[in-house]
Amino acid sequence: MAELTPLAQLAEKHHIGTTFKGWDGTPQTVSDATLIAVLTALGVPCADDDDVASSLRAAEAAPWLSTLPAAVVIRQGDPTTVAVNVEPGAAPSLRLELEDGNHLPLTPEAAQEKEVADKTISRFEVKIPLDLPLGWHTLLANDGSTDSSCTVVVTPRKLSTADRLSRTWGLMAQLYSVRSRSSWGIGDLDDLARLAEISADKGAGFVLINPLHAAQPKPPVEASPYLPSTRRFFNPIYLRVENIPEFKKLTDTDSDTVRELASRFKNANQNAEVIERDPSYAAKLEALERLFAVRRTPEREDAFRQFRKEAGPGLENFALWSALAEILPEGAPQWDDPEFLEAQRSRLADRIEFHAWLQWLCDQQLEEAQRAAINAGMNLGIMHDLAVGVHPAGADAWTLRDVLASGISVGAPPDMFNQQGQDWAQPPWHPERLAESGYAPYRDMLRTILRHAGGIRIDHILGLFRLWWIPQGSMPGDGAYVYYDHKALIGILALEAERAGAVVVGEDLGVFEPGVQEYLAERGVLGTSILWFEYDDDEPRPAEQYRTACLTTVTTHDLPPTAGYLAHRHVELREQLGLLSRPVQEEKAADRETQEQVLSLVRSTTGTAPATVQETVEAMHSFIARTPSVLLGVALTDAVGEERTQNQPGTTAEQYPNWQVPLAGPDGVVLVEDLPKLARFDALVRAIGD
Repeated sequence: MAELTPLAQLAEKHHIGTTFKGWDGTPQTVSDATLIAVLTALGVPCADDDDVASSLRAAEAAPWLSTLPAAVVIRQGDPTTVAVNVEPGAAPSLRLELEDGNHLPLTPEAAQEKEVADKTISRFEVKIPLDLPLGWHTLLANDGSTDSSCTVVVTPRKLSTADRLSRTWGLMAQLYSVRSRSSWGIGDLDDLARLAEISADKGAGFVLINPLHAAQPKPPVEASPYLPSTRRFFNPIYLRVENIPEFKKLTDTDSDTVRELASRFKNANQNAEVIERDPSYAAKLEALERLFAVRRTPEREDAFRQFRKEAGPGLENFALWSALAEILPEGAPQWDDPEFLEAQRSRLADRIEFHAWLQWLCDQQLEEAQRAAINAGMNLGIMHDLAVGVHPAGADAWTLRDVLASGISVGAPPDMFNQQGQDWAQPPWHPERLAESGYAPYRDMLRTILRHAGGIRIDHILGLFRLWWIPQGSMPGDGAYVYYDHKALIGILALEAERAGAVVVGEDLGVFEPGVQEYLAERGVLGTSILWFEYDDDEPRPAEQYRTACLTTVTTHDLPPTAGYLAHRHVELREQLGLLSRPVQEEKAADRETQEQVLSLVRSTTGTAPATVQETVEAMHSFIARTPSVLLGVALTDAVGEERTQNQPGTTAEQYPNWQVPLAGPDGVVLVEDLPKLARFDALVRAIGD
């Protein structure tokens, strides 16, 4: 192996991969231009040879130049020693402040001295007690003149929630598409509660929904739930206006206005072609403004104030961004003007309160939906979905800019499905700055989502190990992998899920390094298996060889529903969009051959000979019911006979209405009220229960 250049050495010091496997399996070398761009995004000087040499020396010295590390994340019971660096002759005083407020004195032991950056450093070592309780603690140090501190996070050896699971199945639904007769043209949290109750009555243990992350504060809004403004807070478009207690206290005039607004969407609920978010959200915001003006009872006011207090600066900053985004265009210079922003906190106080109030309402209705699910008999209830990243001009990109990397977006390198690679246009966590923050933004995000959840699905959980960073202005293939402290990130995920009593499912599909799935399983994180993609070498995987600690499904939201997939709707759509590299009939023939491999195994395993598409769909669900997987997922689109895909990756809104397809079947729109008597749904439930 050739010796690494100084630039490549510097990249590896900062956990940047200098090579990667190409889509055809051949090793590829990351270009110097990419390494320089990624290092620059990390704040590492590397413009010339002198910079590189200086930065290499700085990287070597860095662990010695701070009294304490940025953060310490450990597994409960693991022996852990923390280095404490002080001036020669100093004897550090150390204590551990526990999460409950108690203090524990610690005794450091002298270890060594070293000449670093023209100064002598004395290093002490302190052992972290093995019996520390789970939680967020603080290590405090004083060297005689200076106080220092760092976060110490004690995480579970293994998330135990999956261990307590009994085998169960659940629905997978895109909530915006699931409407009732009372919806405002888009599925909402009341529809979610009703969906949970209906599916629980059929034996389901959970409902897995799309990310409910907030988008823009006013129309037009981003349709994709996977490109949100923030991953911590929720989208008020999902509120059921009539369920807000203040609705009953509206004046007759305002009440009539709100009812009239709602009535506009009676016909929209029957629209089988497209979900139109903007008109629905505009109407809801108009109604919500009227409800916000209603005086709250003292009890409600106290509860709201307590919610804001507990949510802390994160909520206030998000609400400020929301208020500013109503009046400032994207990219306006005022976004970076401290004096202007400080003045707006006071001037926009009412709007800030309004947006904080919306989050309080979301929290309440999410709690009600989870309560409805559990009371109906579900053992998990609502399972939320966490997107990979956020919109580059959204709330998180602004409020968390100190812990996000700039000039970079996240994506995927070229692969056999997309030989150009993918750019998801999302800024990534800055690994070092996130650690320096004590992982607080990451913790707060998880804590908020898990507050009223029985589980969480982590989209592209491989991103907790490494992410493909693409320099601004570069093609998706001209990127590099940046590696994260996965032990810290997954440990914190396990801690917050353990405290919430929630199951974690990681979407561990795609290209990943050896040991990733094994590590996730060791930490108690369930994996993901999709029937179409489960292969051993060139043969479909037998049912009995599927993973136990897994959510197994027939399909996913990036494919057409099963009936559509069997009919090659994805091939036809790609042909319409001009995305095929060979004639459509050849593509369909290849697709038919691939499908037949899986279907042949399904038939032999289930002992069936399905004669219709519906019978084939049922047989495929009967197949996954024969796997040992602890969770089984049924797409609601399969339960109603839908054929259209929710999302065609690599397309724009002008090409295809991604994330805007209403729930419908062969006979048209399917509303929540229609589900209990749907024969197709019952048949699929019987198949999954075999």
